[in-house]
Amino acid sequence: MAPTVDHRSMLTPFHYRQAIRLLRRGGIVAHPTEAVYGLACDPLDLQAVRRLLSLKGRALEKGLILVAARYRQIAPFVAWSEGELPERVRSGWPGPRTWLLPAADAVPWWITGGADRVAVRVTAHPLTAELCRRFGGPLVSTSANRAGRPPARSALQVRLRCPGTDLLLHGATAGLERPTPILDATTGEVLRP
Repeated sequence: MAPTVDHRSMLTPFHYRQAIRLLRRGGIVAHPTEAVYGLACDPLDLQAVRRLLSLKGRALEKGLILVAARYRQIAPFVAWSEGELPERVRSGWPGPRTWLLPAADAVPWWITGGADRVAVRVTAHPLTAELCRRFGGPLVSTSANRAGRPPARSALQVRLRCPGTDLLLHGATAGLERPTPILDATTGEVLRP
């Protein structure tokens, strides 16, 4: 069973160091996000990504969402510079919106699922943003659940639905009722409300 940390009362620099050490070694960390608990891993570690997707029962070809504390963390994955971002993207970050942006040429196929776009979010959730800051780059962000099942909204649900998680950091989500919307940055089309 994964160790548990309560963000509201006892999350310390030690707990963040523990999480970062696990992430750098291919581990999977569960943590609260804007609406639900998420599972995070190093997006450039294919073995970690495969392990995370195996835990979820999700196909590698679907692609992944990357979450970051600031745009410069995701800039190497995106073909546009920060100045080229449409105003609708800039005005929504940091915040609970995931945007599909043109992928940089060097982005590994497992992040995009082989598509020419990458799903990215600059989060305002304090715990998620701090994980990214301390990790020094973006993290995979996917809901803590088996594919096709409801996402975990509490630490207890993570324990029950995602055995095999290496560390569980628990605390408050940002209170959204649904996972973050996914929008196309080029057209503004809402792909997931």
